[in-house]
Amino acid sequence: MRVGIEAINFYSAQTYIPVKRIFEGRNLDLSRFDNLMMDSKSNALPCEDPVTMGVNAAKPILDKMSRDEIDKIELLITSTESGLDFGKAIATYMHKYLGLGHNCRLFEVKQACFGGTAAFHMASTYIASNVSPGAKALVIASDVSRAAVKNTYAETSQAAGAMAMLISNKPDVFELDFGANANYSYEVNDTCRPKPDTETGDSDLSLLSYLDCLEGSYRGYCSKVEGVDYATTFDYLAFHTPFAGIVKGGHRKMMREFTDFSSKDIEIDFQRRVEPSLKFCTRVGNVYSATLYLALCGLIDNVDVDEIKRIGLFSYGSGCCSEFYSGIITPESKKVVRAMDIDGMMNNRYELSMEEYDKILDLNMEWFFGVKDRRVDNTPYQNIYDEVLKGKGRLVFVGVENYHRIYDWS
Repeated sequence: MRVGIEAINFYSAQTYIPVKRIFEGRNLDLSRFDNLMMDSKSNALPCEDPVTMGVNAAKPILDKMSRDEIDKIELLITSTESGLDFGKAIATYMHKYLGLGHNCRLFEVKQACFGGTAAFHMASTYIASNVSPGAKALVIASDVSRAAVKNTYAETSQAAGAMAMLISNKPDVFELDFGANANYSYEVNDTCRPKPDTETGDSDLSLLSYLDCLEGSYRGYCSKVEGVDYATTFDYLAFHTPFAGIVKGGHRKMMREFTDFSSKDIEIDFQRRVEPSLKFCTRVGNVYSATLYLALCGLIDNVDVDEIKRIGLFSYGSGCCSEFYSGIITPESKKVVRAMDIDGMMNNRYELSMEEYDKILDLNMEWFFGVKDRRVDNTPYQNIYDEVLKGKGRLVFVGVENYHRIYDWS
């Protein structure tokens, strides 16, 4: 059976800030700026959270479906490391505001930035099992960075956004090479969120773990798939992109390890096979469990797909778990992705000044775990709300009543 992504859409938090502006505002070492290869990063308003962004990513997909098609969604998996409750999954809220049917299994998974891939493969396996012929699954990866990363280099890349993927036996966007995958995992404290307001870890260790897992998972893939050649098997490559610079470094390491290409030829290969996947990631930043699939969308949107193309994908989540797997895209893939106009959505975001950015970070610090009764006050950023959300019919967070989160349409 053919299995994979039937439809896909990304939703960014509706404000952004140029990365260089953060460097200058925080007096960070500008000699490190070019190595990041990042242009800007998205930033959530207090009225935006993992639920709102996930619903806003998925709704345009469902709006194109009939009621009968929506009722075929029997599985909703959300992935996040920005959970809003220790017990209640954000999938419950998304299920409600997306109007999914009651005969639907829903739950949440967590494994740092690997969570979206874990959910994708879980959903794909369910479809491939054919236990419910014609069923579909909805995977939503949604995350928000924490304001406590202020004054660190990590602040310049950590962002907010959500990816929604409809998984079925009609893989118009991406058809999975079923069984062509390998994991590489071990315990490491490279990054973690030990408290609701804290992201911490060892950035150097995280980079080393990323590179180690890239090689380890690819070697595992080669042991399962006969005749693999890193330079020729994959027409294009898409990697988890915490920042674009590490993707370039990872690809360079792999080319040196598995090919005899010169430095010049490695650069040409990077520009041809990998750089197209960075189109959206460099404008949004690291959206955690959604990031690999943002790279996939950027790739599809940014290359000529005039025939079947094979894509190699690398997923990494701190802590850590990783996977290298593959699949194919076709001219239909480009048609479906382009129809969602991800580029246009990002072009309509609000650009923050440093002062506005800092004010919003401070306001977001007031909305961590444990809020029992409170309403969201948009007044401090009313001009921004009016420009990017008012009247747009997007889901927004409006408050908490006895620990129950309340949402409405803008």
